[in-house]
Amino acid sequence: MPGVFGPDDLPPPVRRAAAGVIHRAWDWISAVGLVGPDHTVGKRFHAMGEGSSIAFPPGAVFGEAGISIGAGTMIGAHVNLAVGMGEPIDRNAPAIIRIGDRCSIGRGSSIVGRVGIEIGDDVTTAPNVYITDHNHSYDDVDVPITRQWPAEDPVRIGAGSWLGTGVVVLPGTRIGEHVAVAANSVVRGVVPDRAVVAGAPARVVRQWVDGRWTPPIGPRVVRAPEGWVAH
Repeated sequence: MPGVFGPDDLPPPVRRAAAGVIHRAWDWISAVGLVGPDHTVGKRFHAMGEGSSIAFPPGAVFGEAGISIGAGTMIGAHVNLAVGMGEPIDRNAPAIIRIGDRCSIGRGSSIVGRVGIEIGDDVTTAPNVYITDHNHSYDDVDVPITRQWPAEDPVRIGAGSWLGTGVVVLPGTRIGEHVAVAANSVVRGVVPDRAVVAGAPARVVRQWVDGRWTPPIGPRVVRAPEGWVAH
């Protein structure tokens, strides 16, 4: 736009100096904006254990009084946490979303609960994971789906589990302990302990049985495409 002074109009030394100032300022803001148990925002939660934190910038957070976070847990930037649908939350009632100790929730993830989401200790999620205990109902074909009351079913994710990037956990899911969920899987139903699941819908592809993984996966040979020549 004519007459507008932009970054490209800055002399290179000035631009480099300005970039340094901006990055240092952003690091300072991120450090100061970190939410911990003693922070004013942290005290809005049902509970927030020692050493836990929510990174800056946070995502959308609603119904903090219904969310419990254990000790030593890290919530990444842009993580959305929500309880209920705008109704008042009873702080004296058990928390609806319960995240255990030493968990790591990847940036851009969403945990949205109405009846109960329990995440065990030492659970790690990659970025952009979506976990919910309710979903749209479509039973009445004469009523728009958005106007039908959602179906609800509690969710549990067992201790020591890992959820890859883009995983979706649907209502009613019970994931066992030490479970690995492959990226972009959609999980619903019961997943046994010490299993690997993948796909949409997710299926068990490996499981630890009698001291070994079954089925075993041997070494894989990656062959170059036909006609490919190394340079």
